[in-house]
Amino acid sequence: MAQTLAQKLVARAAGKAAVTPGEIVTCRVDLAMMHDSGGPRRVKPMLERLGAKVWDPDKVVLATDHYLPANDEESRKIIRIARDWAKEAGVSRFHDGEGICHVVLPENGYIKPGMFAVGGDSHSPTGGAFGAYMFGVGSTEMVGVLVTGEIWLRVPRTIRIEWSGRLSRGVAAKDMMLALIARFGLDGGKYEAVEYSGGAIEALPMQERMTLANMAAELGGQTGLIAPDDTTREWLEARGARDVDTKSWQSDAGAQLLEQHRFDASTLAPQVAAPHSPVNSKPVTEFKGTKIDLAYIGACTGAKLEDLRMAAAIFKGRKAAKGVRVQVAPASAKDQATARAEGTLAALTEAGAELLPNSCGACAGYGNYLLPDNTVAISTTARNFKGRMGAASAQIYLGSPYTVAAAAVRGTIVDPREMLA
Repeated sequence: MAQTLAQKLVARAAGKAAVTPGEIVTCRVDLAMMHDSGGPRRVKPMLERLGAKVWDPDKVVLATDHYLPANDEESRKIIRIARDWAKEAGVSRFHDGEGICHVVLPENGYIKPGMFAVGGDSHSPTGGAFGAYMFGVGSTEMVGVLVTGEIWLRVPRTIRIEWSGRLSRGVAAKDMMLALIARFGLDGGKYEAVEYSGGAIEALPMQERMTLANMAAELGGQTGLIAPDDTTREWLEARGARDVDTKSWQSDAGAQLLEQHRFDASTLAPQVAAPHSPVNSKPVTEFKGTKIDLAYIGACTGAKLEDLRMAAAIFKGRKAAKGVRVQVAPASAKDQATARAEGTLAALTEAGAELLPNSCGACAGYGNYLLPDNTVAISTTARNFKGRMGAASAQIYLGSPYTVAAAAVRGTIVDPREMLA
């Protein structure tokens, strides 16, 4: 029976030769990821009540990224719980203040094609960019995984989204996702597996693929998948992964799909989402001239090394417009170090950007940099829900790093391609 990539991944985890969409299976978990906000402070009390221990500490990854910097007693307590639990549980893959979990996980070579993984965060589908089945779970489900190493799953149907052609300069994976969300809505993924394919996807670097998989959450998918290839293997091997199998994890020709959609990437314009939802996305020209107070380049969706490079392409040799604040929160310490070494970071700071910690920050509504009342901001984050990044009166637009940087330079929303000619 022809199988989709999602079916193959689930079948392997379930110990079966093949699975059928709608079938309920129990899957062995290869990796469980948590962060400080939804991790130890939630799961530790439940584990203690059960008198249970972690099934395999070597398959757990823990990162502190939400409550950093820990600048109040609550934050310090939550971080302390995470640090203490990592020692108590014997979790050696503990990444303390190194960046956002969804970026730290792959940059350490932990996720590989063929794996079945869960994460205690809604953007855990990021792992699907590497040909792994990864999705988000709540704290109660995570406890079950931590004790048993297993989780049940309804075998998903697959929605395939094919992008032919090539993105034009100044257009990014973020624009692809905003266009898809506008087209299909926040529940367009139907909590199924969303598989991205086509020549435009194959041409993307890994961190751009991560953006597509990550924002399967905003599209309403359970996971976002991209079949692995040489780009996947080379990226992971450069970060310490070994035995990266790309050939086994491809959808079979003729595998049954729930839906299939085709788009031409060469015709896609930069997209902007208006307040207060990613679904309010339209071509950037629809918002041209909208004045902004703040440009925010941060989050797992918008401040990886590739994202910083996009912003630097706009900022280089330019300054932020008078009265516009620019904040940059690199998604990981490693990406920040690379950006610094290659001059990318200098292009941002010399333009007037303020460098923020390597954490989720305002994207998740934490820290000292929340948006004040009536701020008009444009952001690289995945979500712009009312009150999420600060004051409920703040107006937050979403765009790619190209678009956010261009708005910072002009002081108004503008097509970034005008500044890349």
